[in-house]
Amino acid sequence: MSEPLFGRVALIGIGLIGSSLSHVMRREKLAGEIVVSTRSEVTLKRAEELKLGDRYYLDAAEAVKGADLVIVCVPVGACGAVAKTIGPHLAEGAIVTDVGSVKASVISAMKPHMPDDVHFIAGHPVAGTEYSGPDAGFASLFENRWCILTPDSDSDAGATERLTAFWEACGSHVDTMDAEHHDLVLAVVSHLPHIIAYNIVGTADDLETVTKSEVIKYSASGFRDFTRLASSDPTMWRDVCLNNKEAILEMLSRFSEDLSALQRAIRWSDGDALFKLFARTKDIRHQLVEAGQESAAPNFGRENEKGEPAE
Repeated sequence: MSEPLFGRVALIGIGLIGSSLSHVMRREKLAGEIVVSTRSEVTLKRAEELKLGDRYYLDAAEAVKGADLVIVCVPVGACGAVAKTIGPHLAEGAIVTDVGSVKASVISAMKPHMPDDVHFIAGHPVAGTEYSGPDAGFASLFENRWCILTPDSDSDAGATERLTAFWEACGSHVDTMDAEHHDLVLAVVSHLPHIIAYNIVGTADDLETVTKSEVIKYSASGFRDFTRLASSDPTMWRDVCLNNKEAILEMLSRFSEDLSALQRAIRWSDGDALFKLFARTKDIRHQLVEAGQESAAPNFGRENEKGEPAE
């Protein structure tokens, strides 16, 4: 790419997503300058040691000055406060987006603080690992993953096209949808699985008849995979639950009904019902693999910057 897509990009928050964006922007030359901001002095110092930016600020208001793209990479519960802080300091014509997995509440919290001459387009890269912090990022995180944008009727078409081009240059497929629909979809494919994983791991920890050493010693892929989900950032998932409450409760209710049906099938030794359920759900796994959304290789087969398999 001969010319960067954006002259100055400000990353507000530098965890897994923010640091991965820094790496891929460096690799693909998507930004003329990268500015990093975080409230933690320790985290900011580490970001500087990792050379994730060209300039570093504890004050988000200073970080966004002159930026033509601002990406808010903080837990969804903090997005409103960040928007209030940066709003008066945004450059005319700047594009502001976020990376949270909840969209309706984020839009409600951020949009009132956006000046009329700024383009706010909420977004969600559907990519991640269980790791967090500036050391967790890597450039290939977004490759062959989806990024969902949720522009509304007020969104500028040209700004949406530029943001789409940015995420595509990061390696993502881009889709657009209504914010409420996004939140319902993510409640099914992401939020509910994480909540179930947290609950199952908590249940195992609470069982007095099974010692912790036995849980660790005999964990096969099933429990092991649950612990991977359940080791995700607690702050992020607390905020997801609080900010996508209605959709999550709806999915939990549906899950509880289906779980009751499964319980009845087991109780009454209904082998046909069990086989039909397991066969149907196994097919979903095959579809995921065929769609390129899963691989047996670590980290979906993605490589680190040294060309080695990412750990």
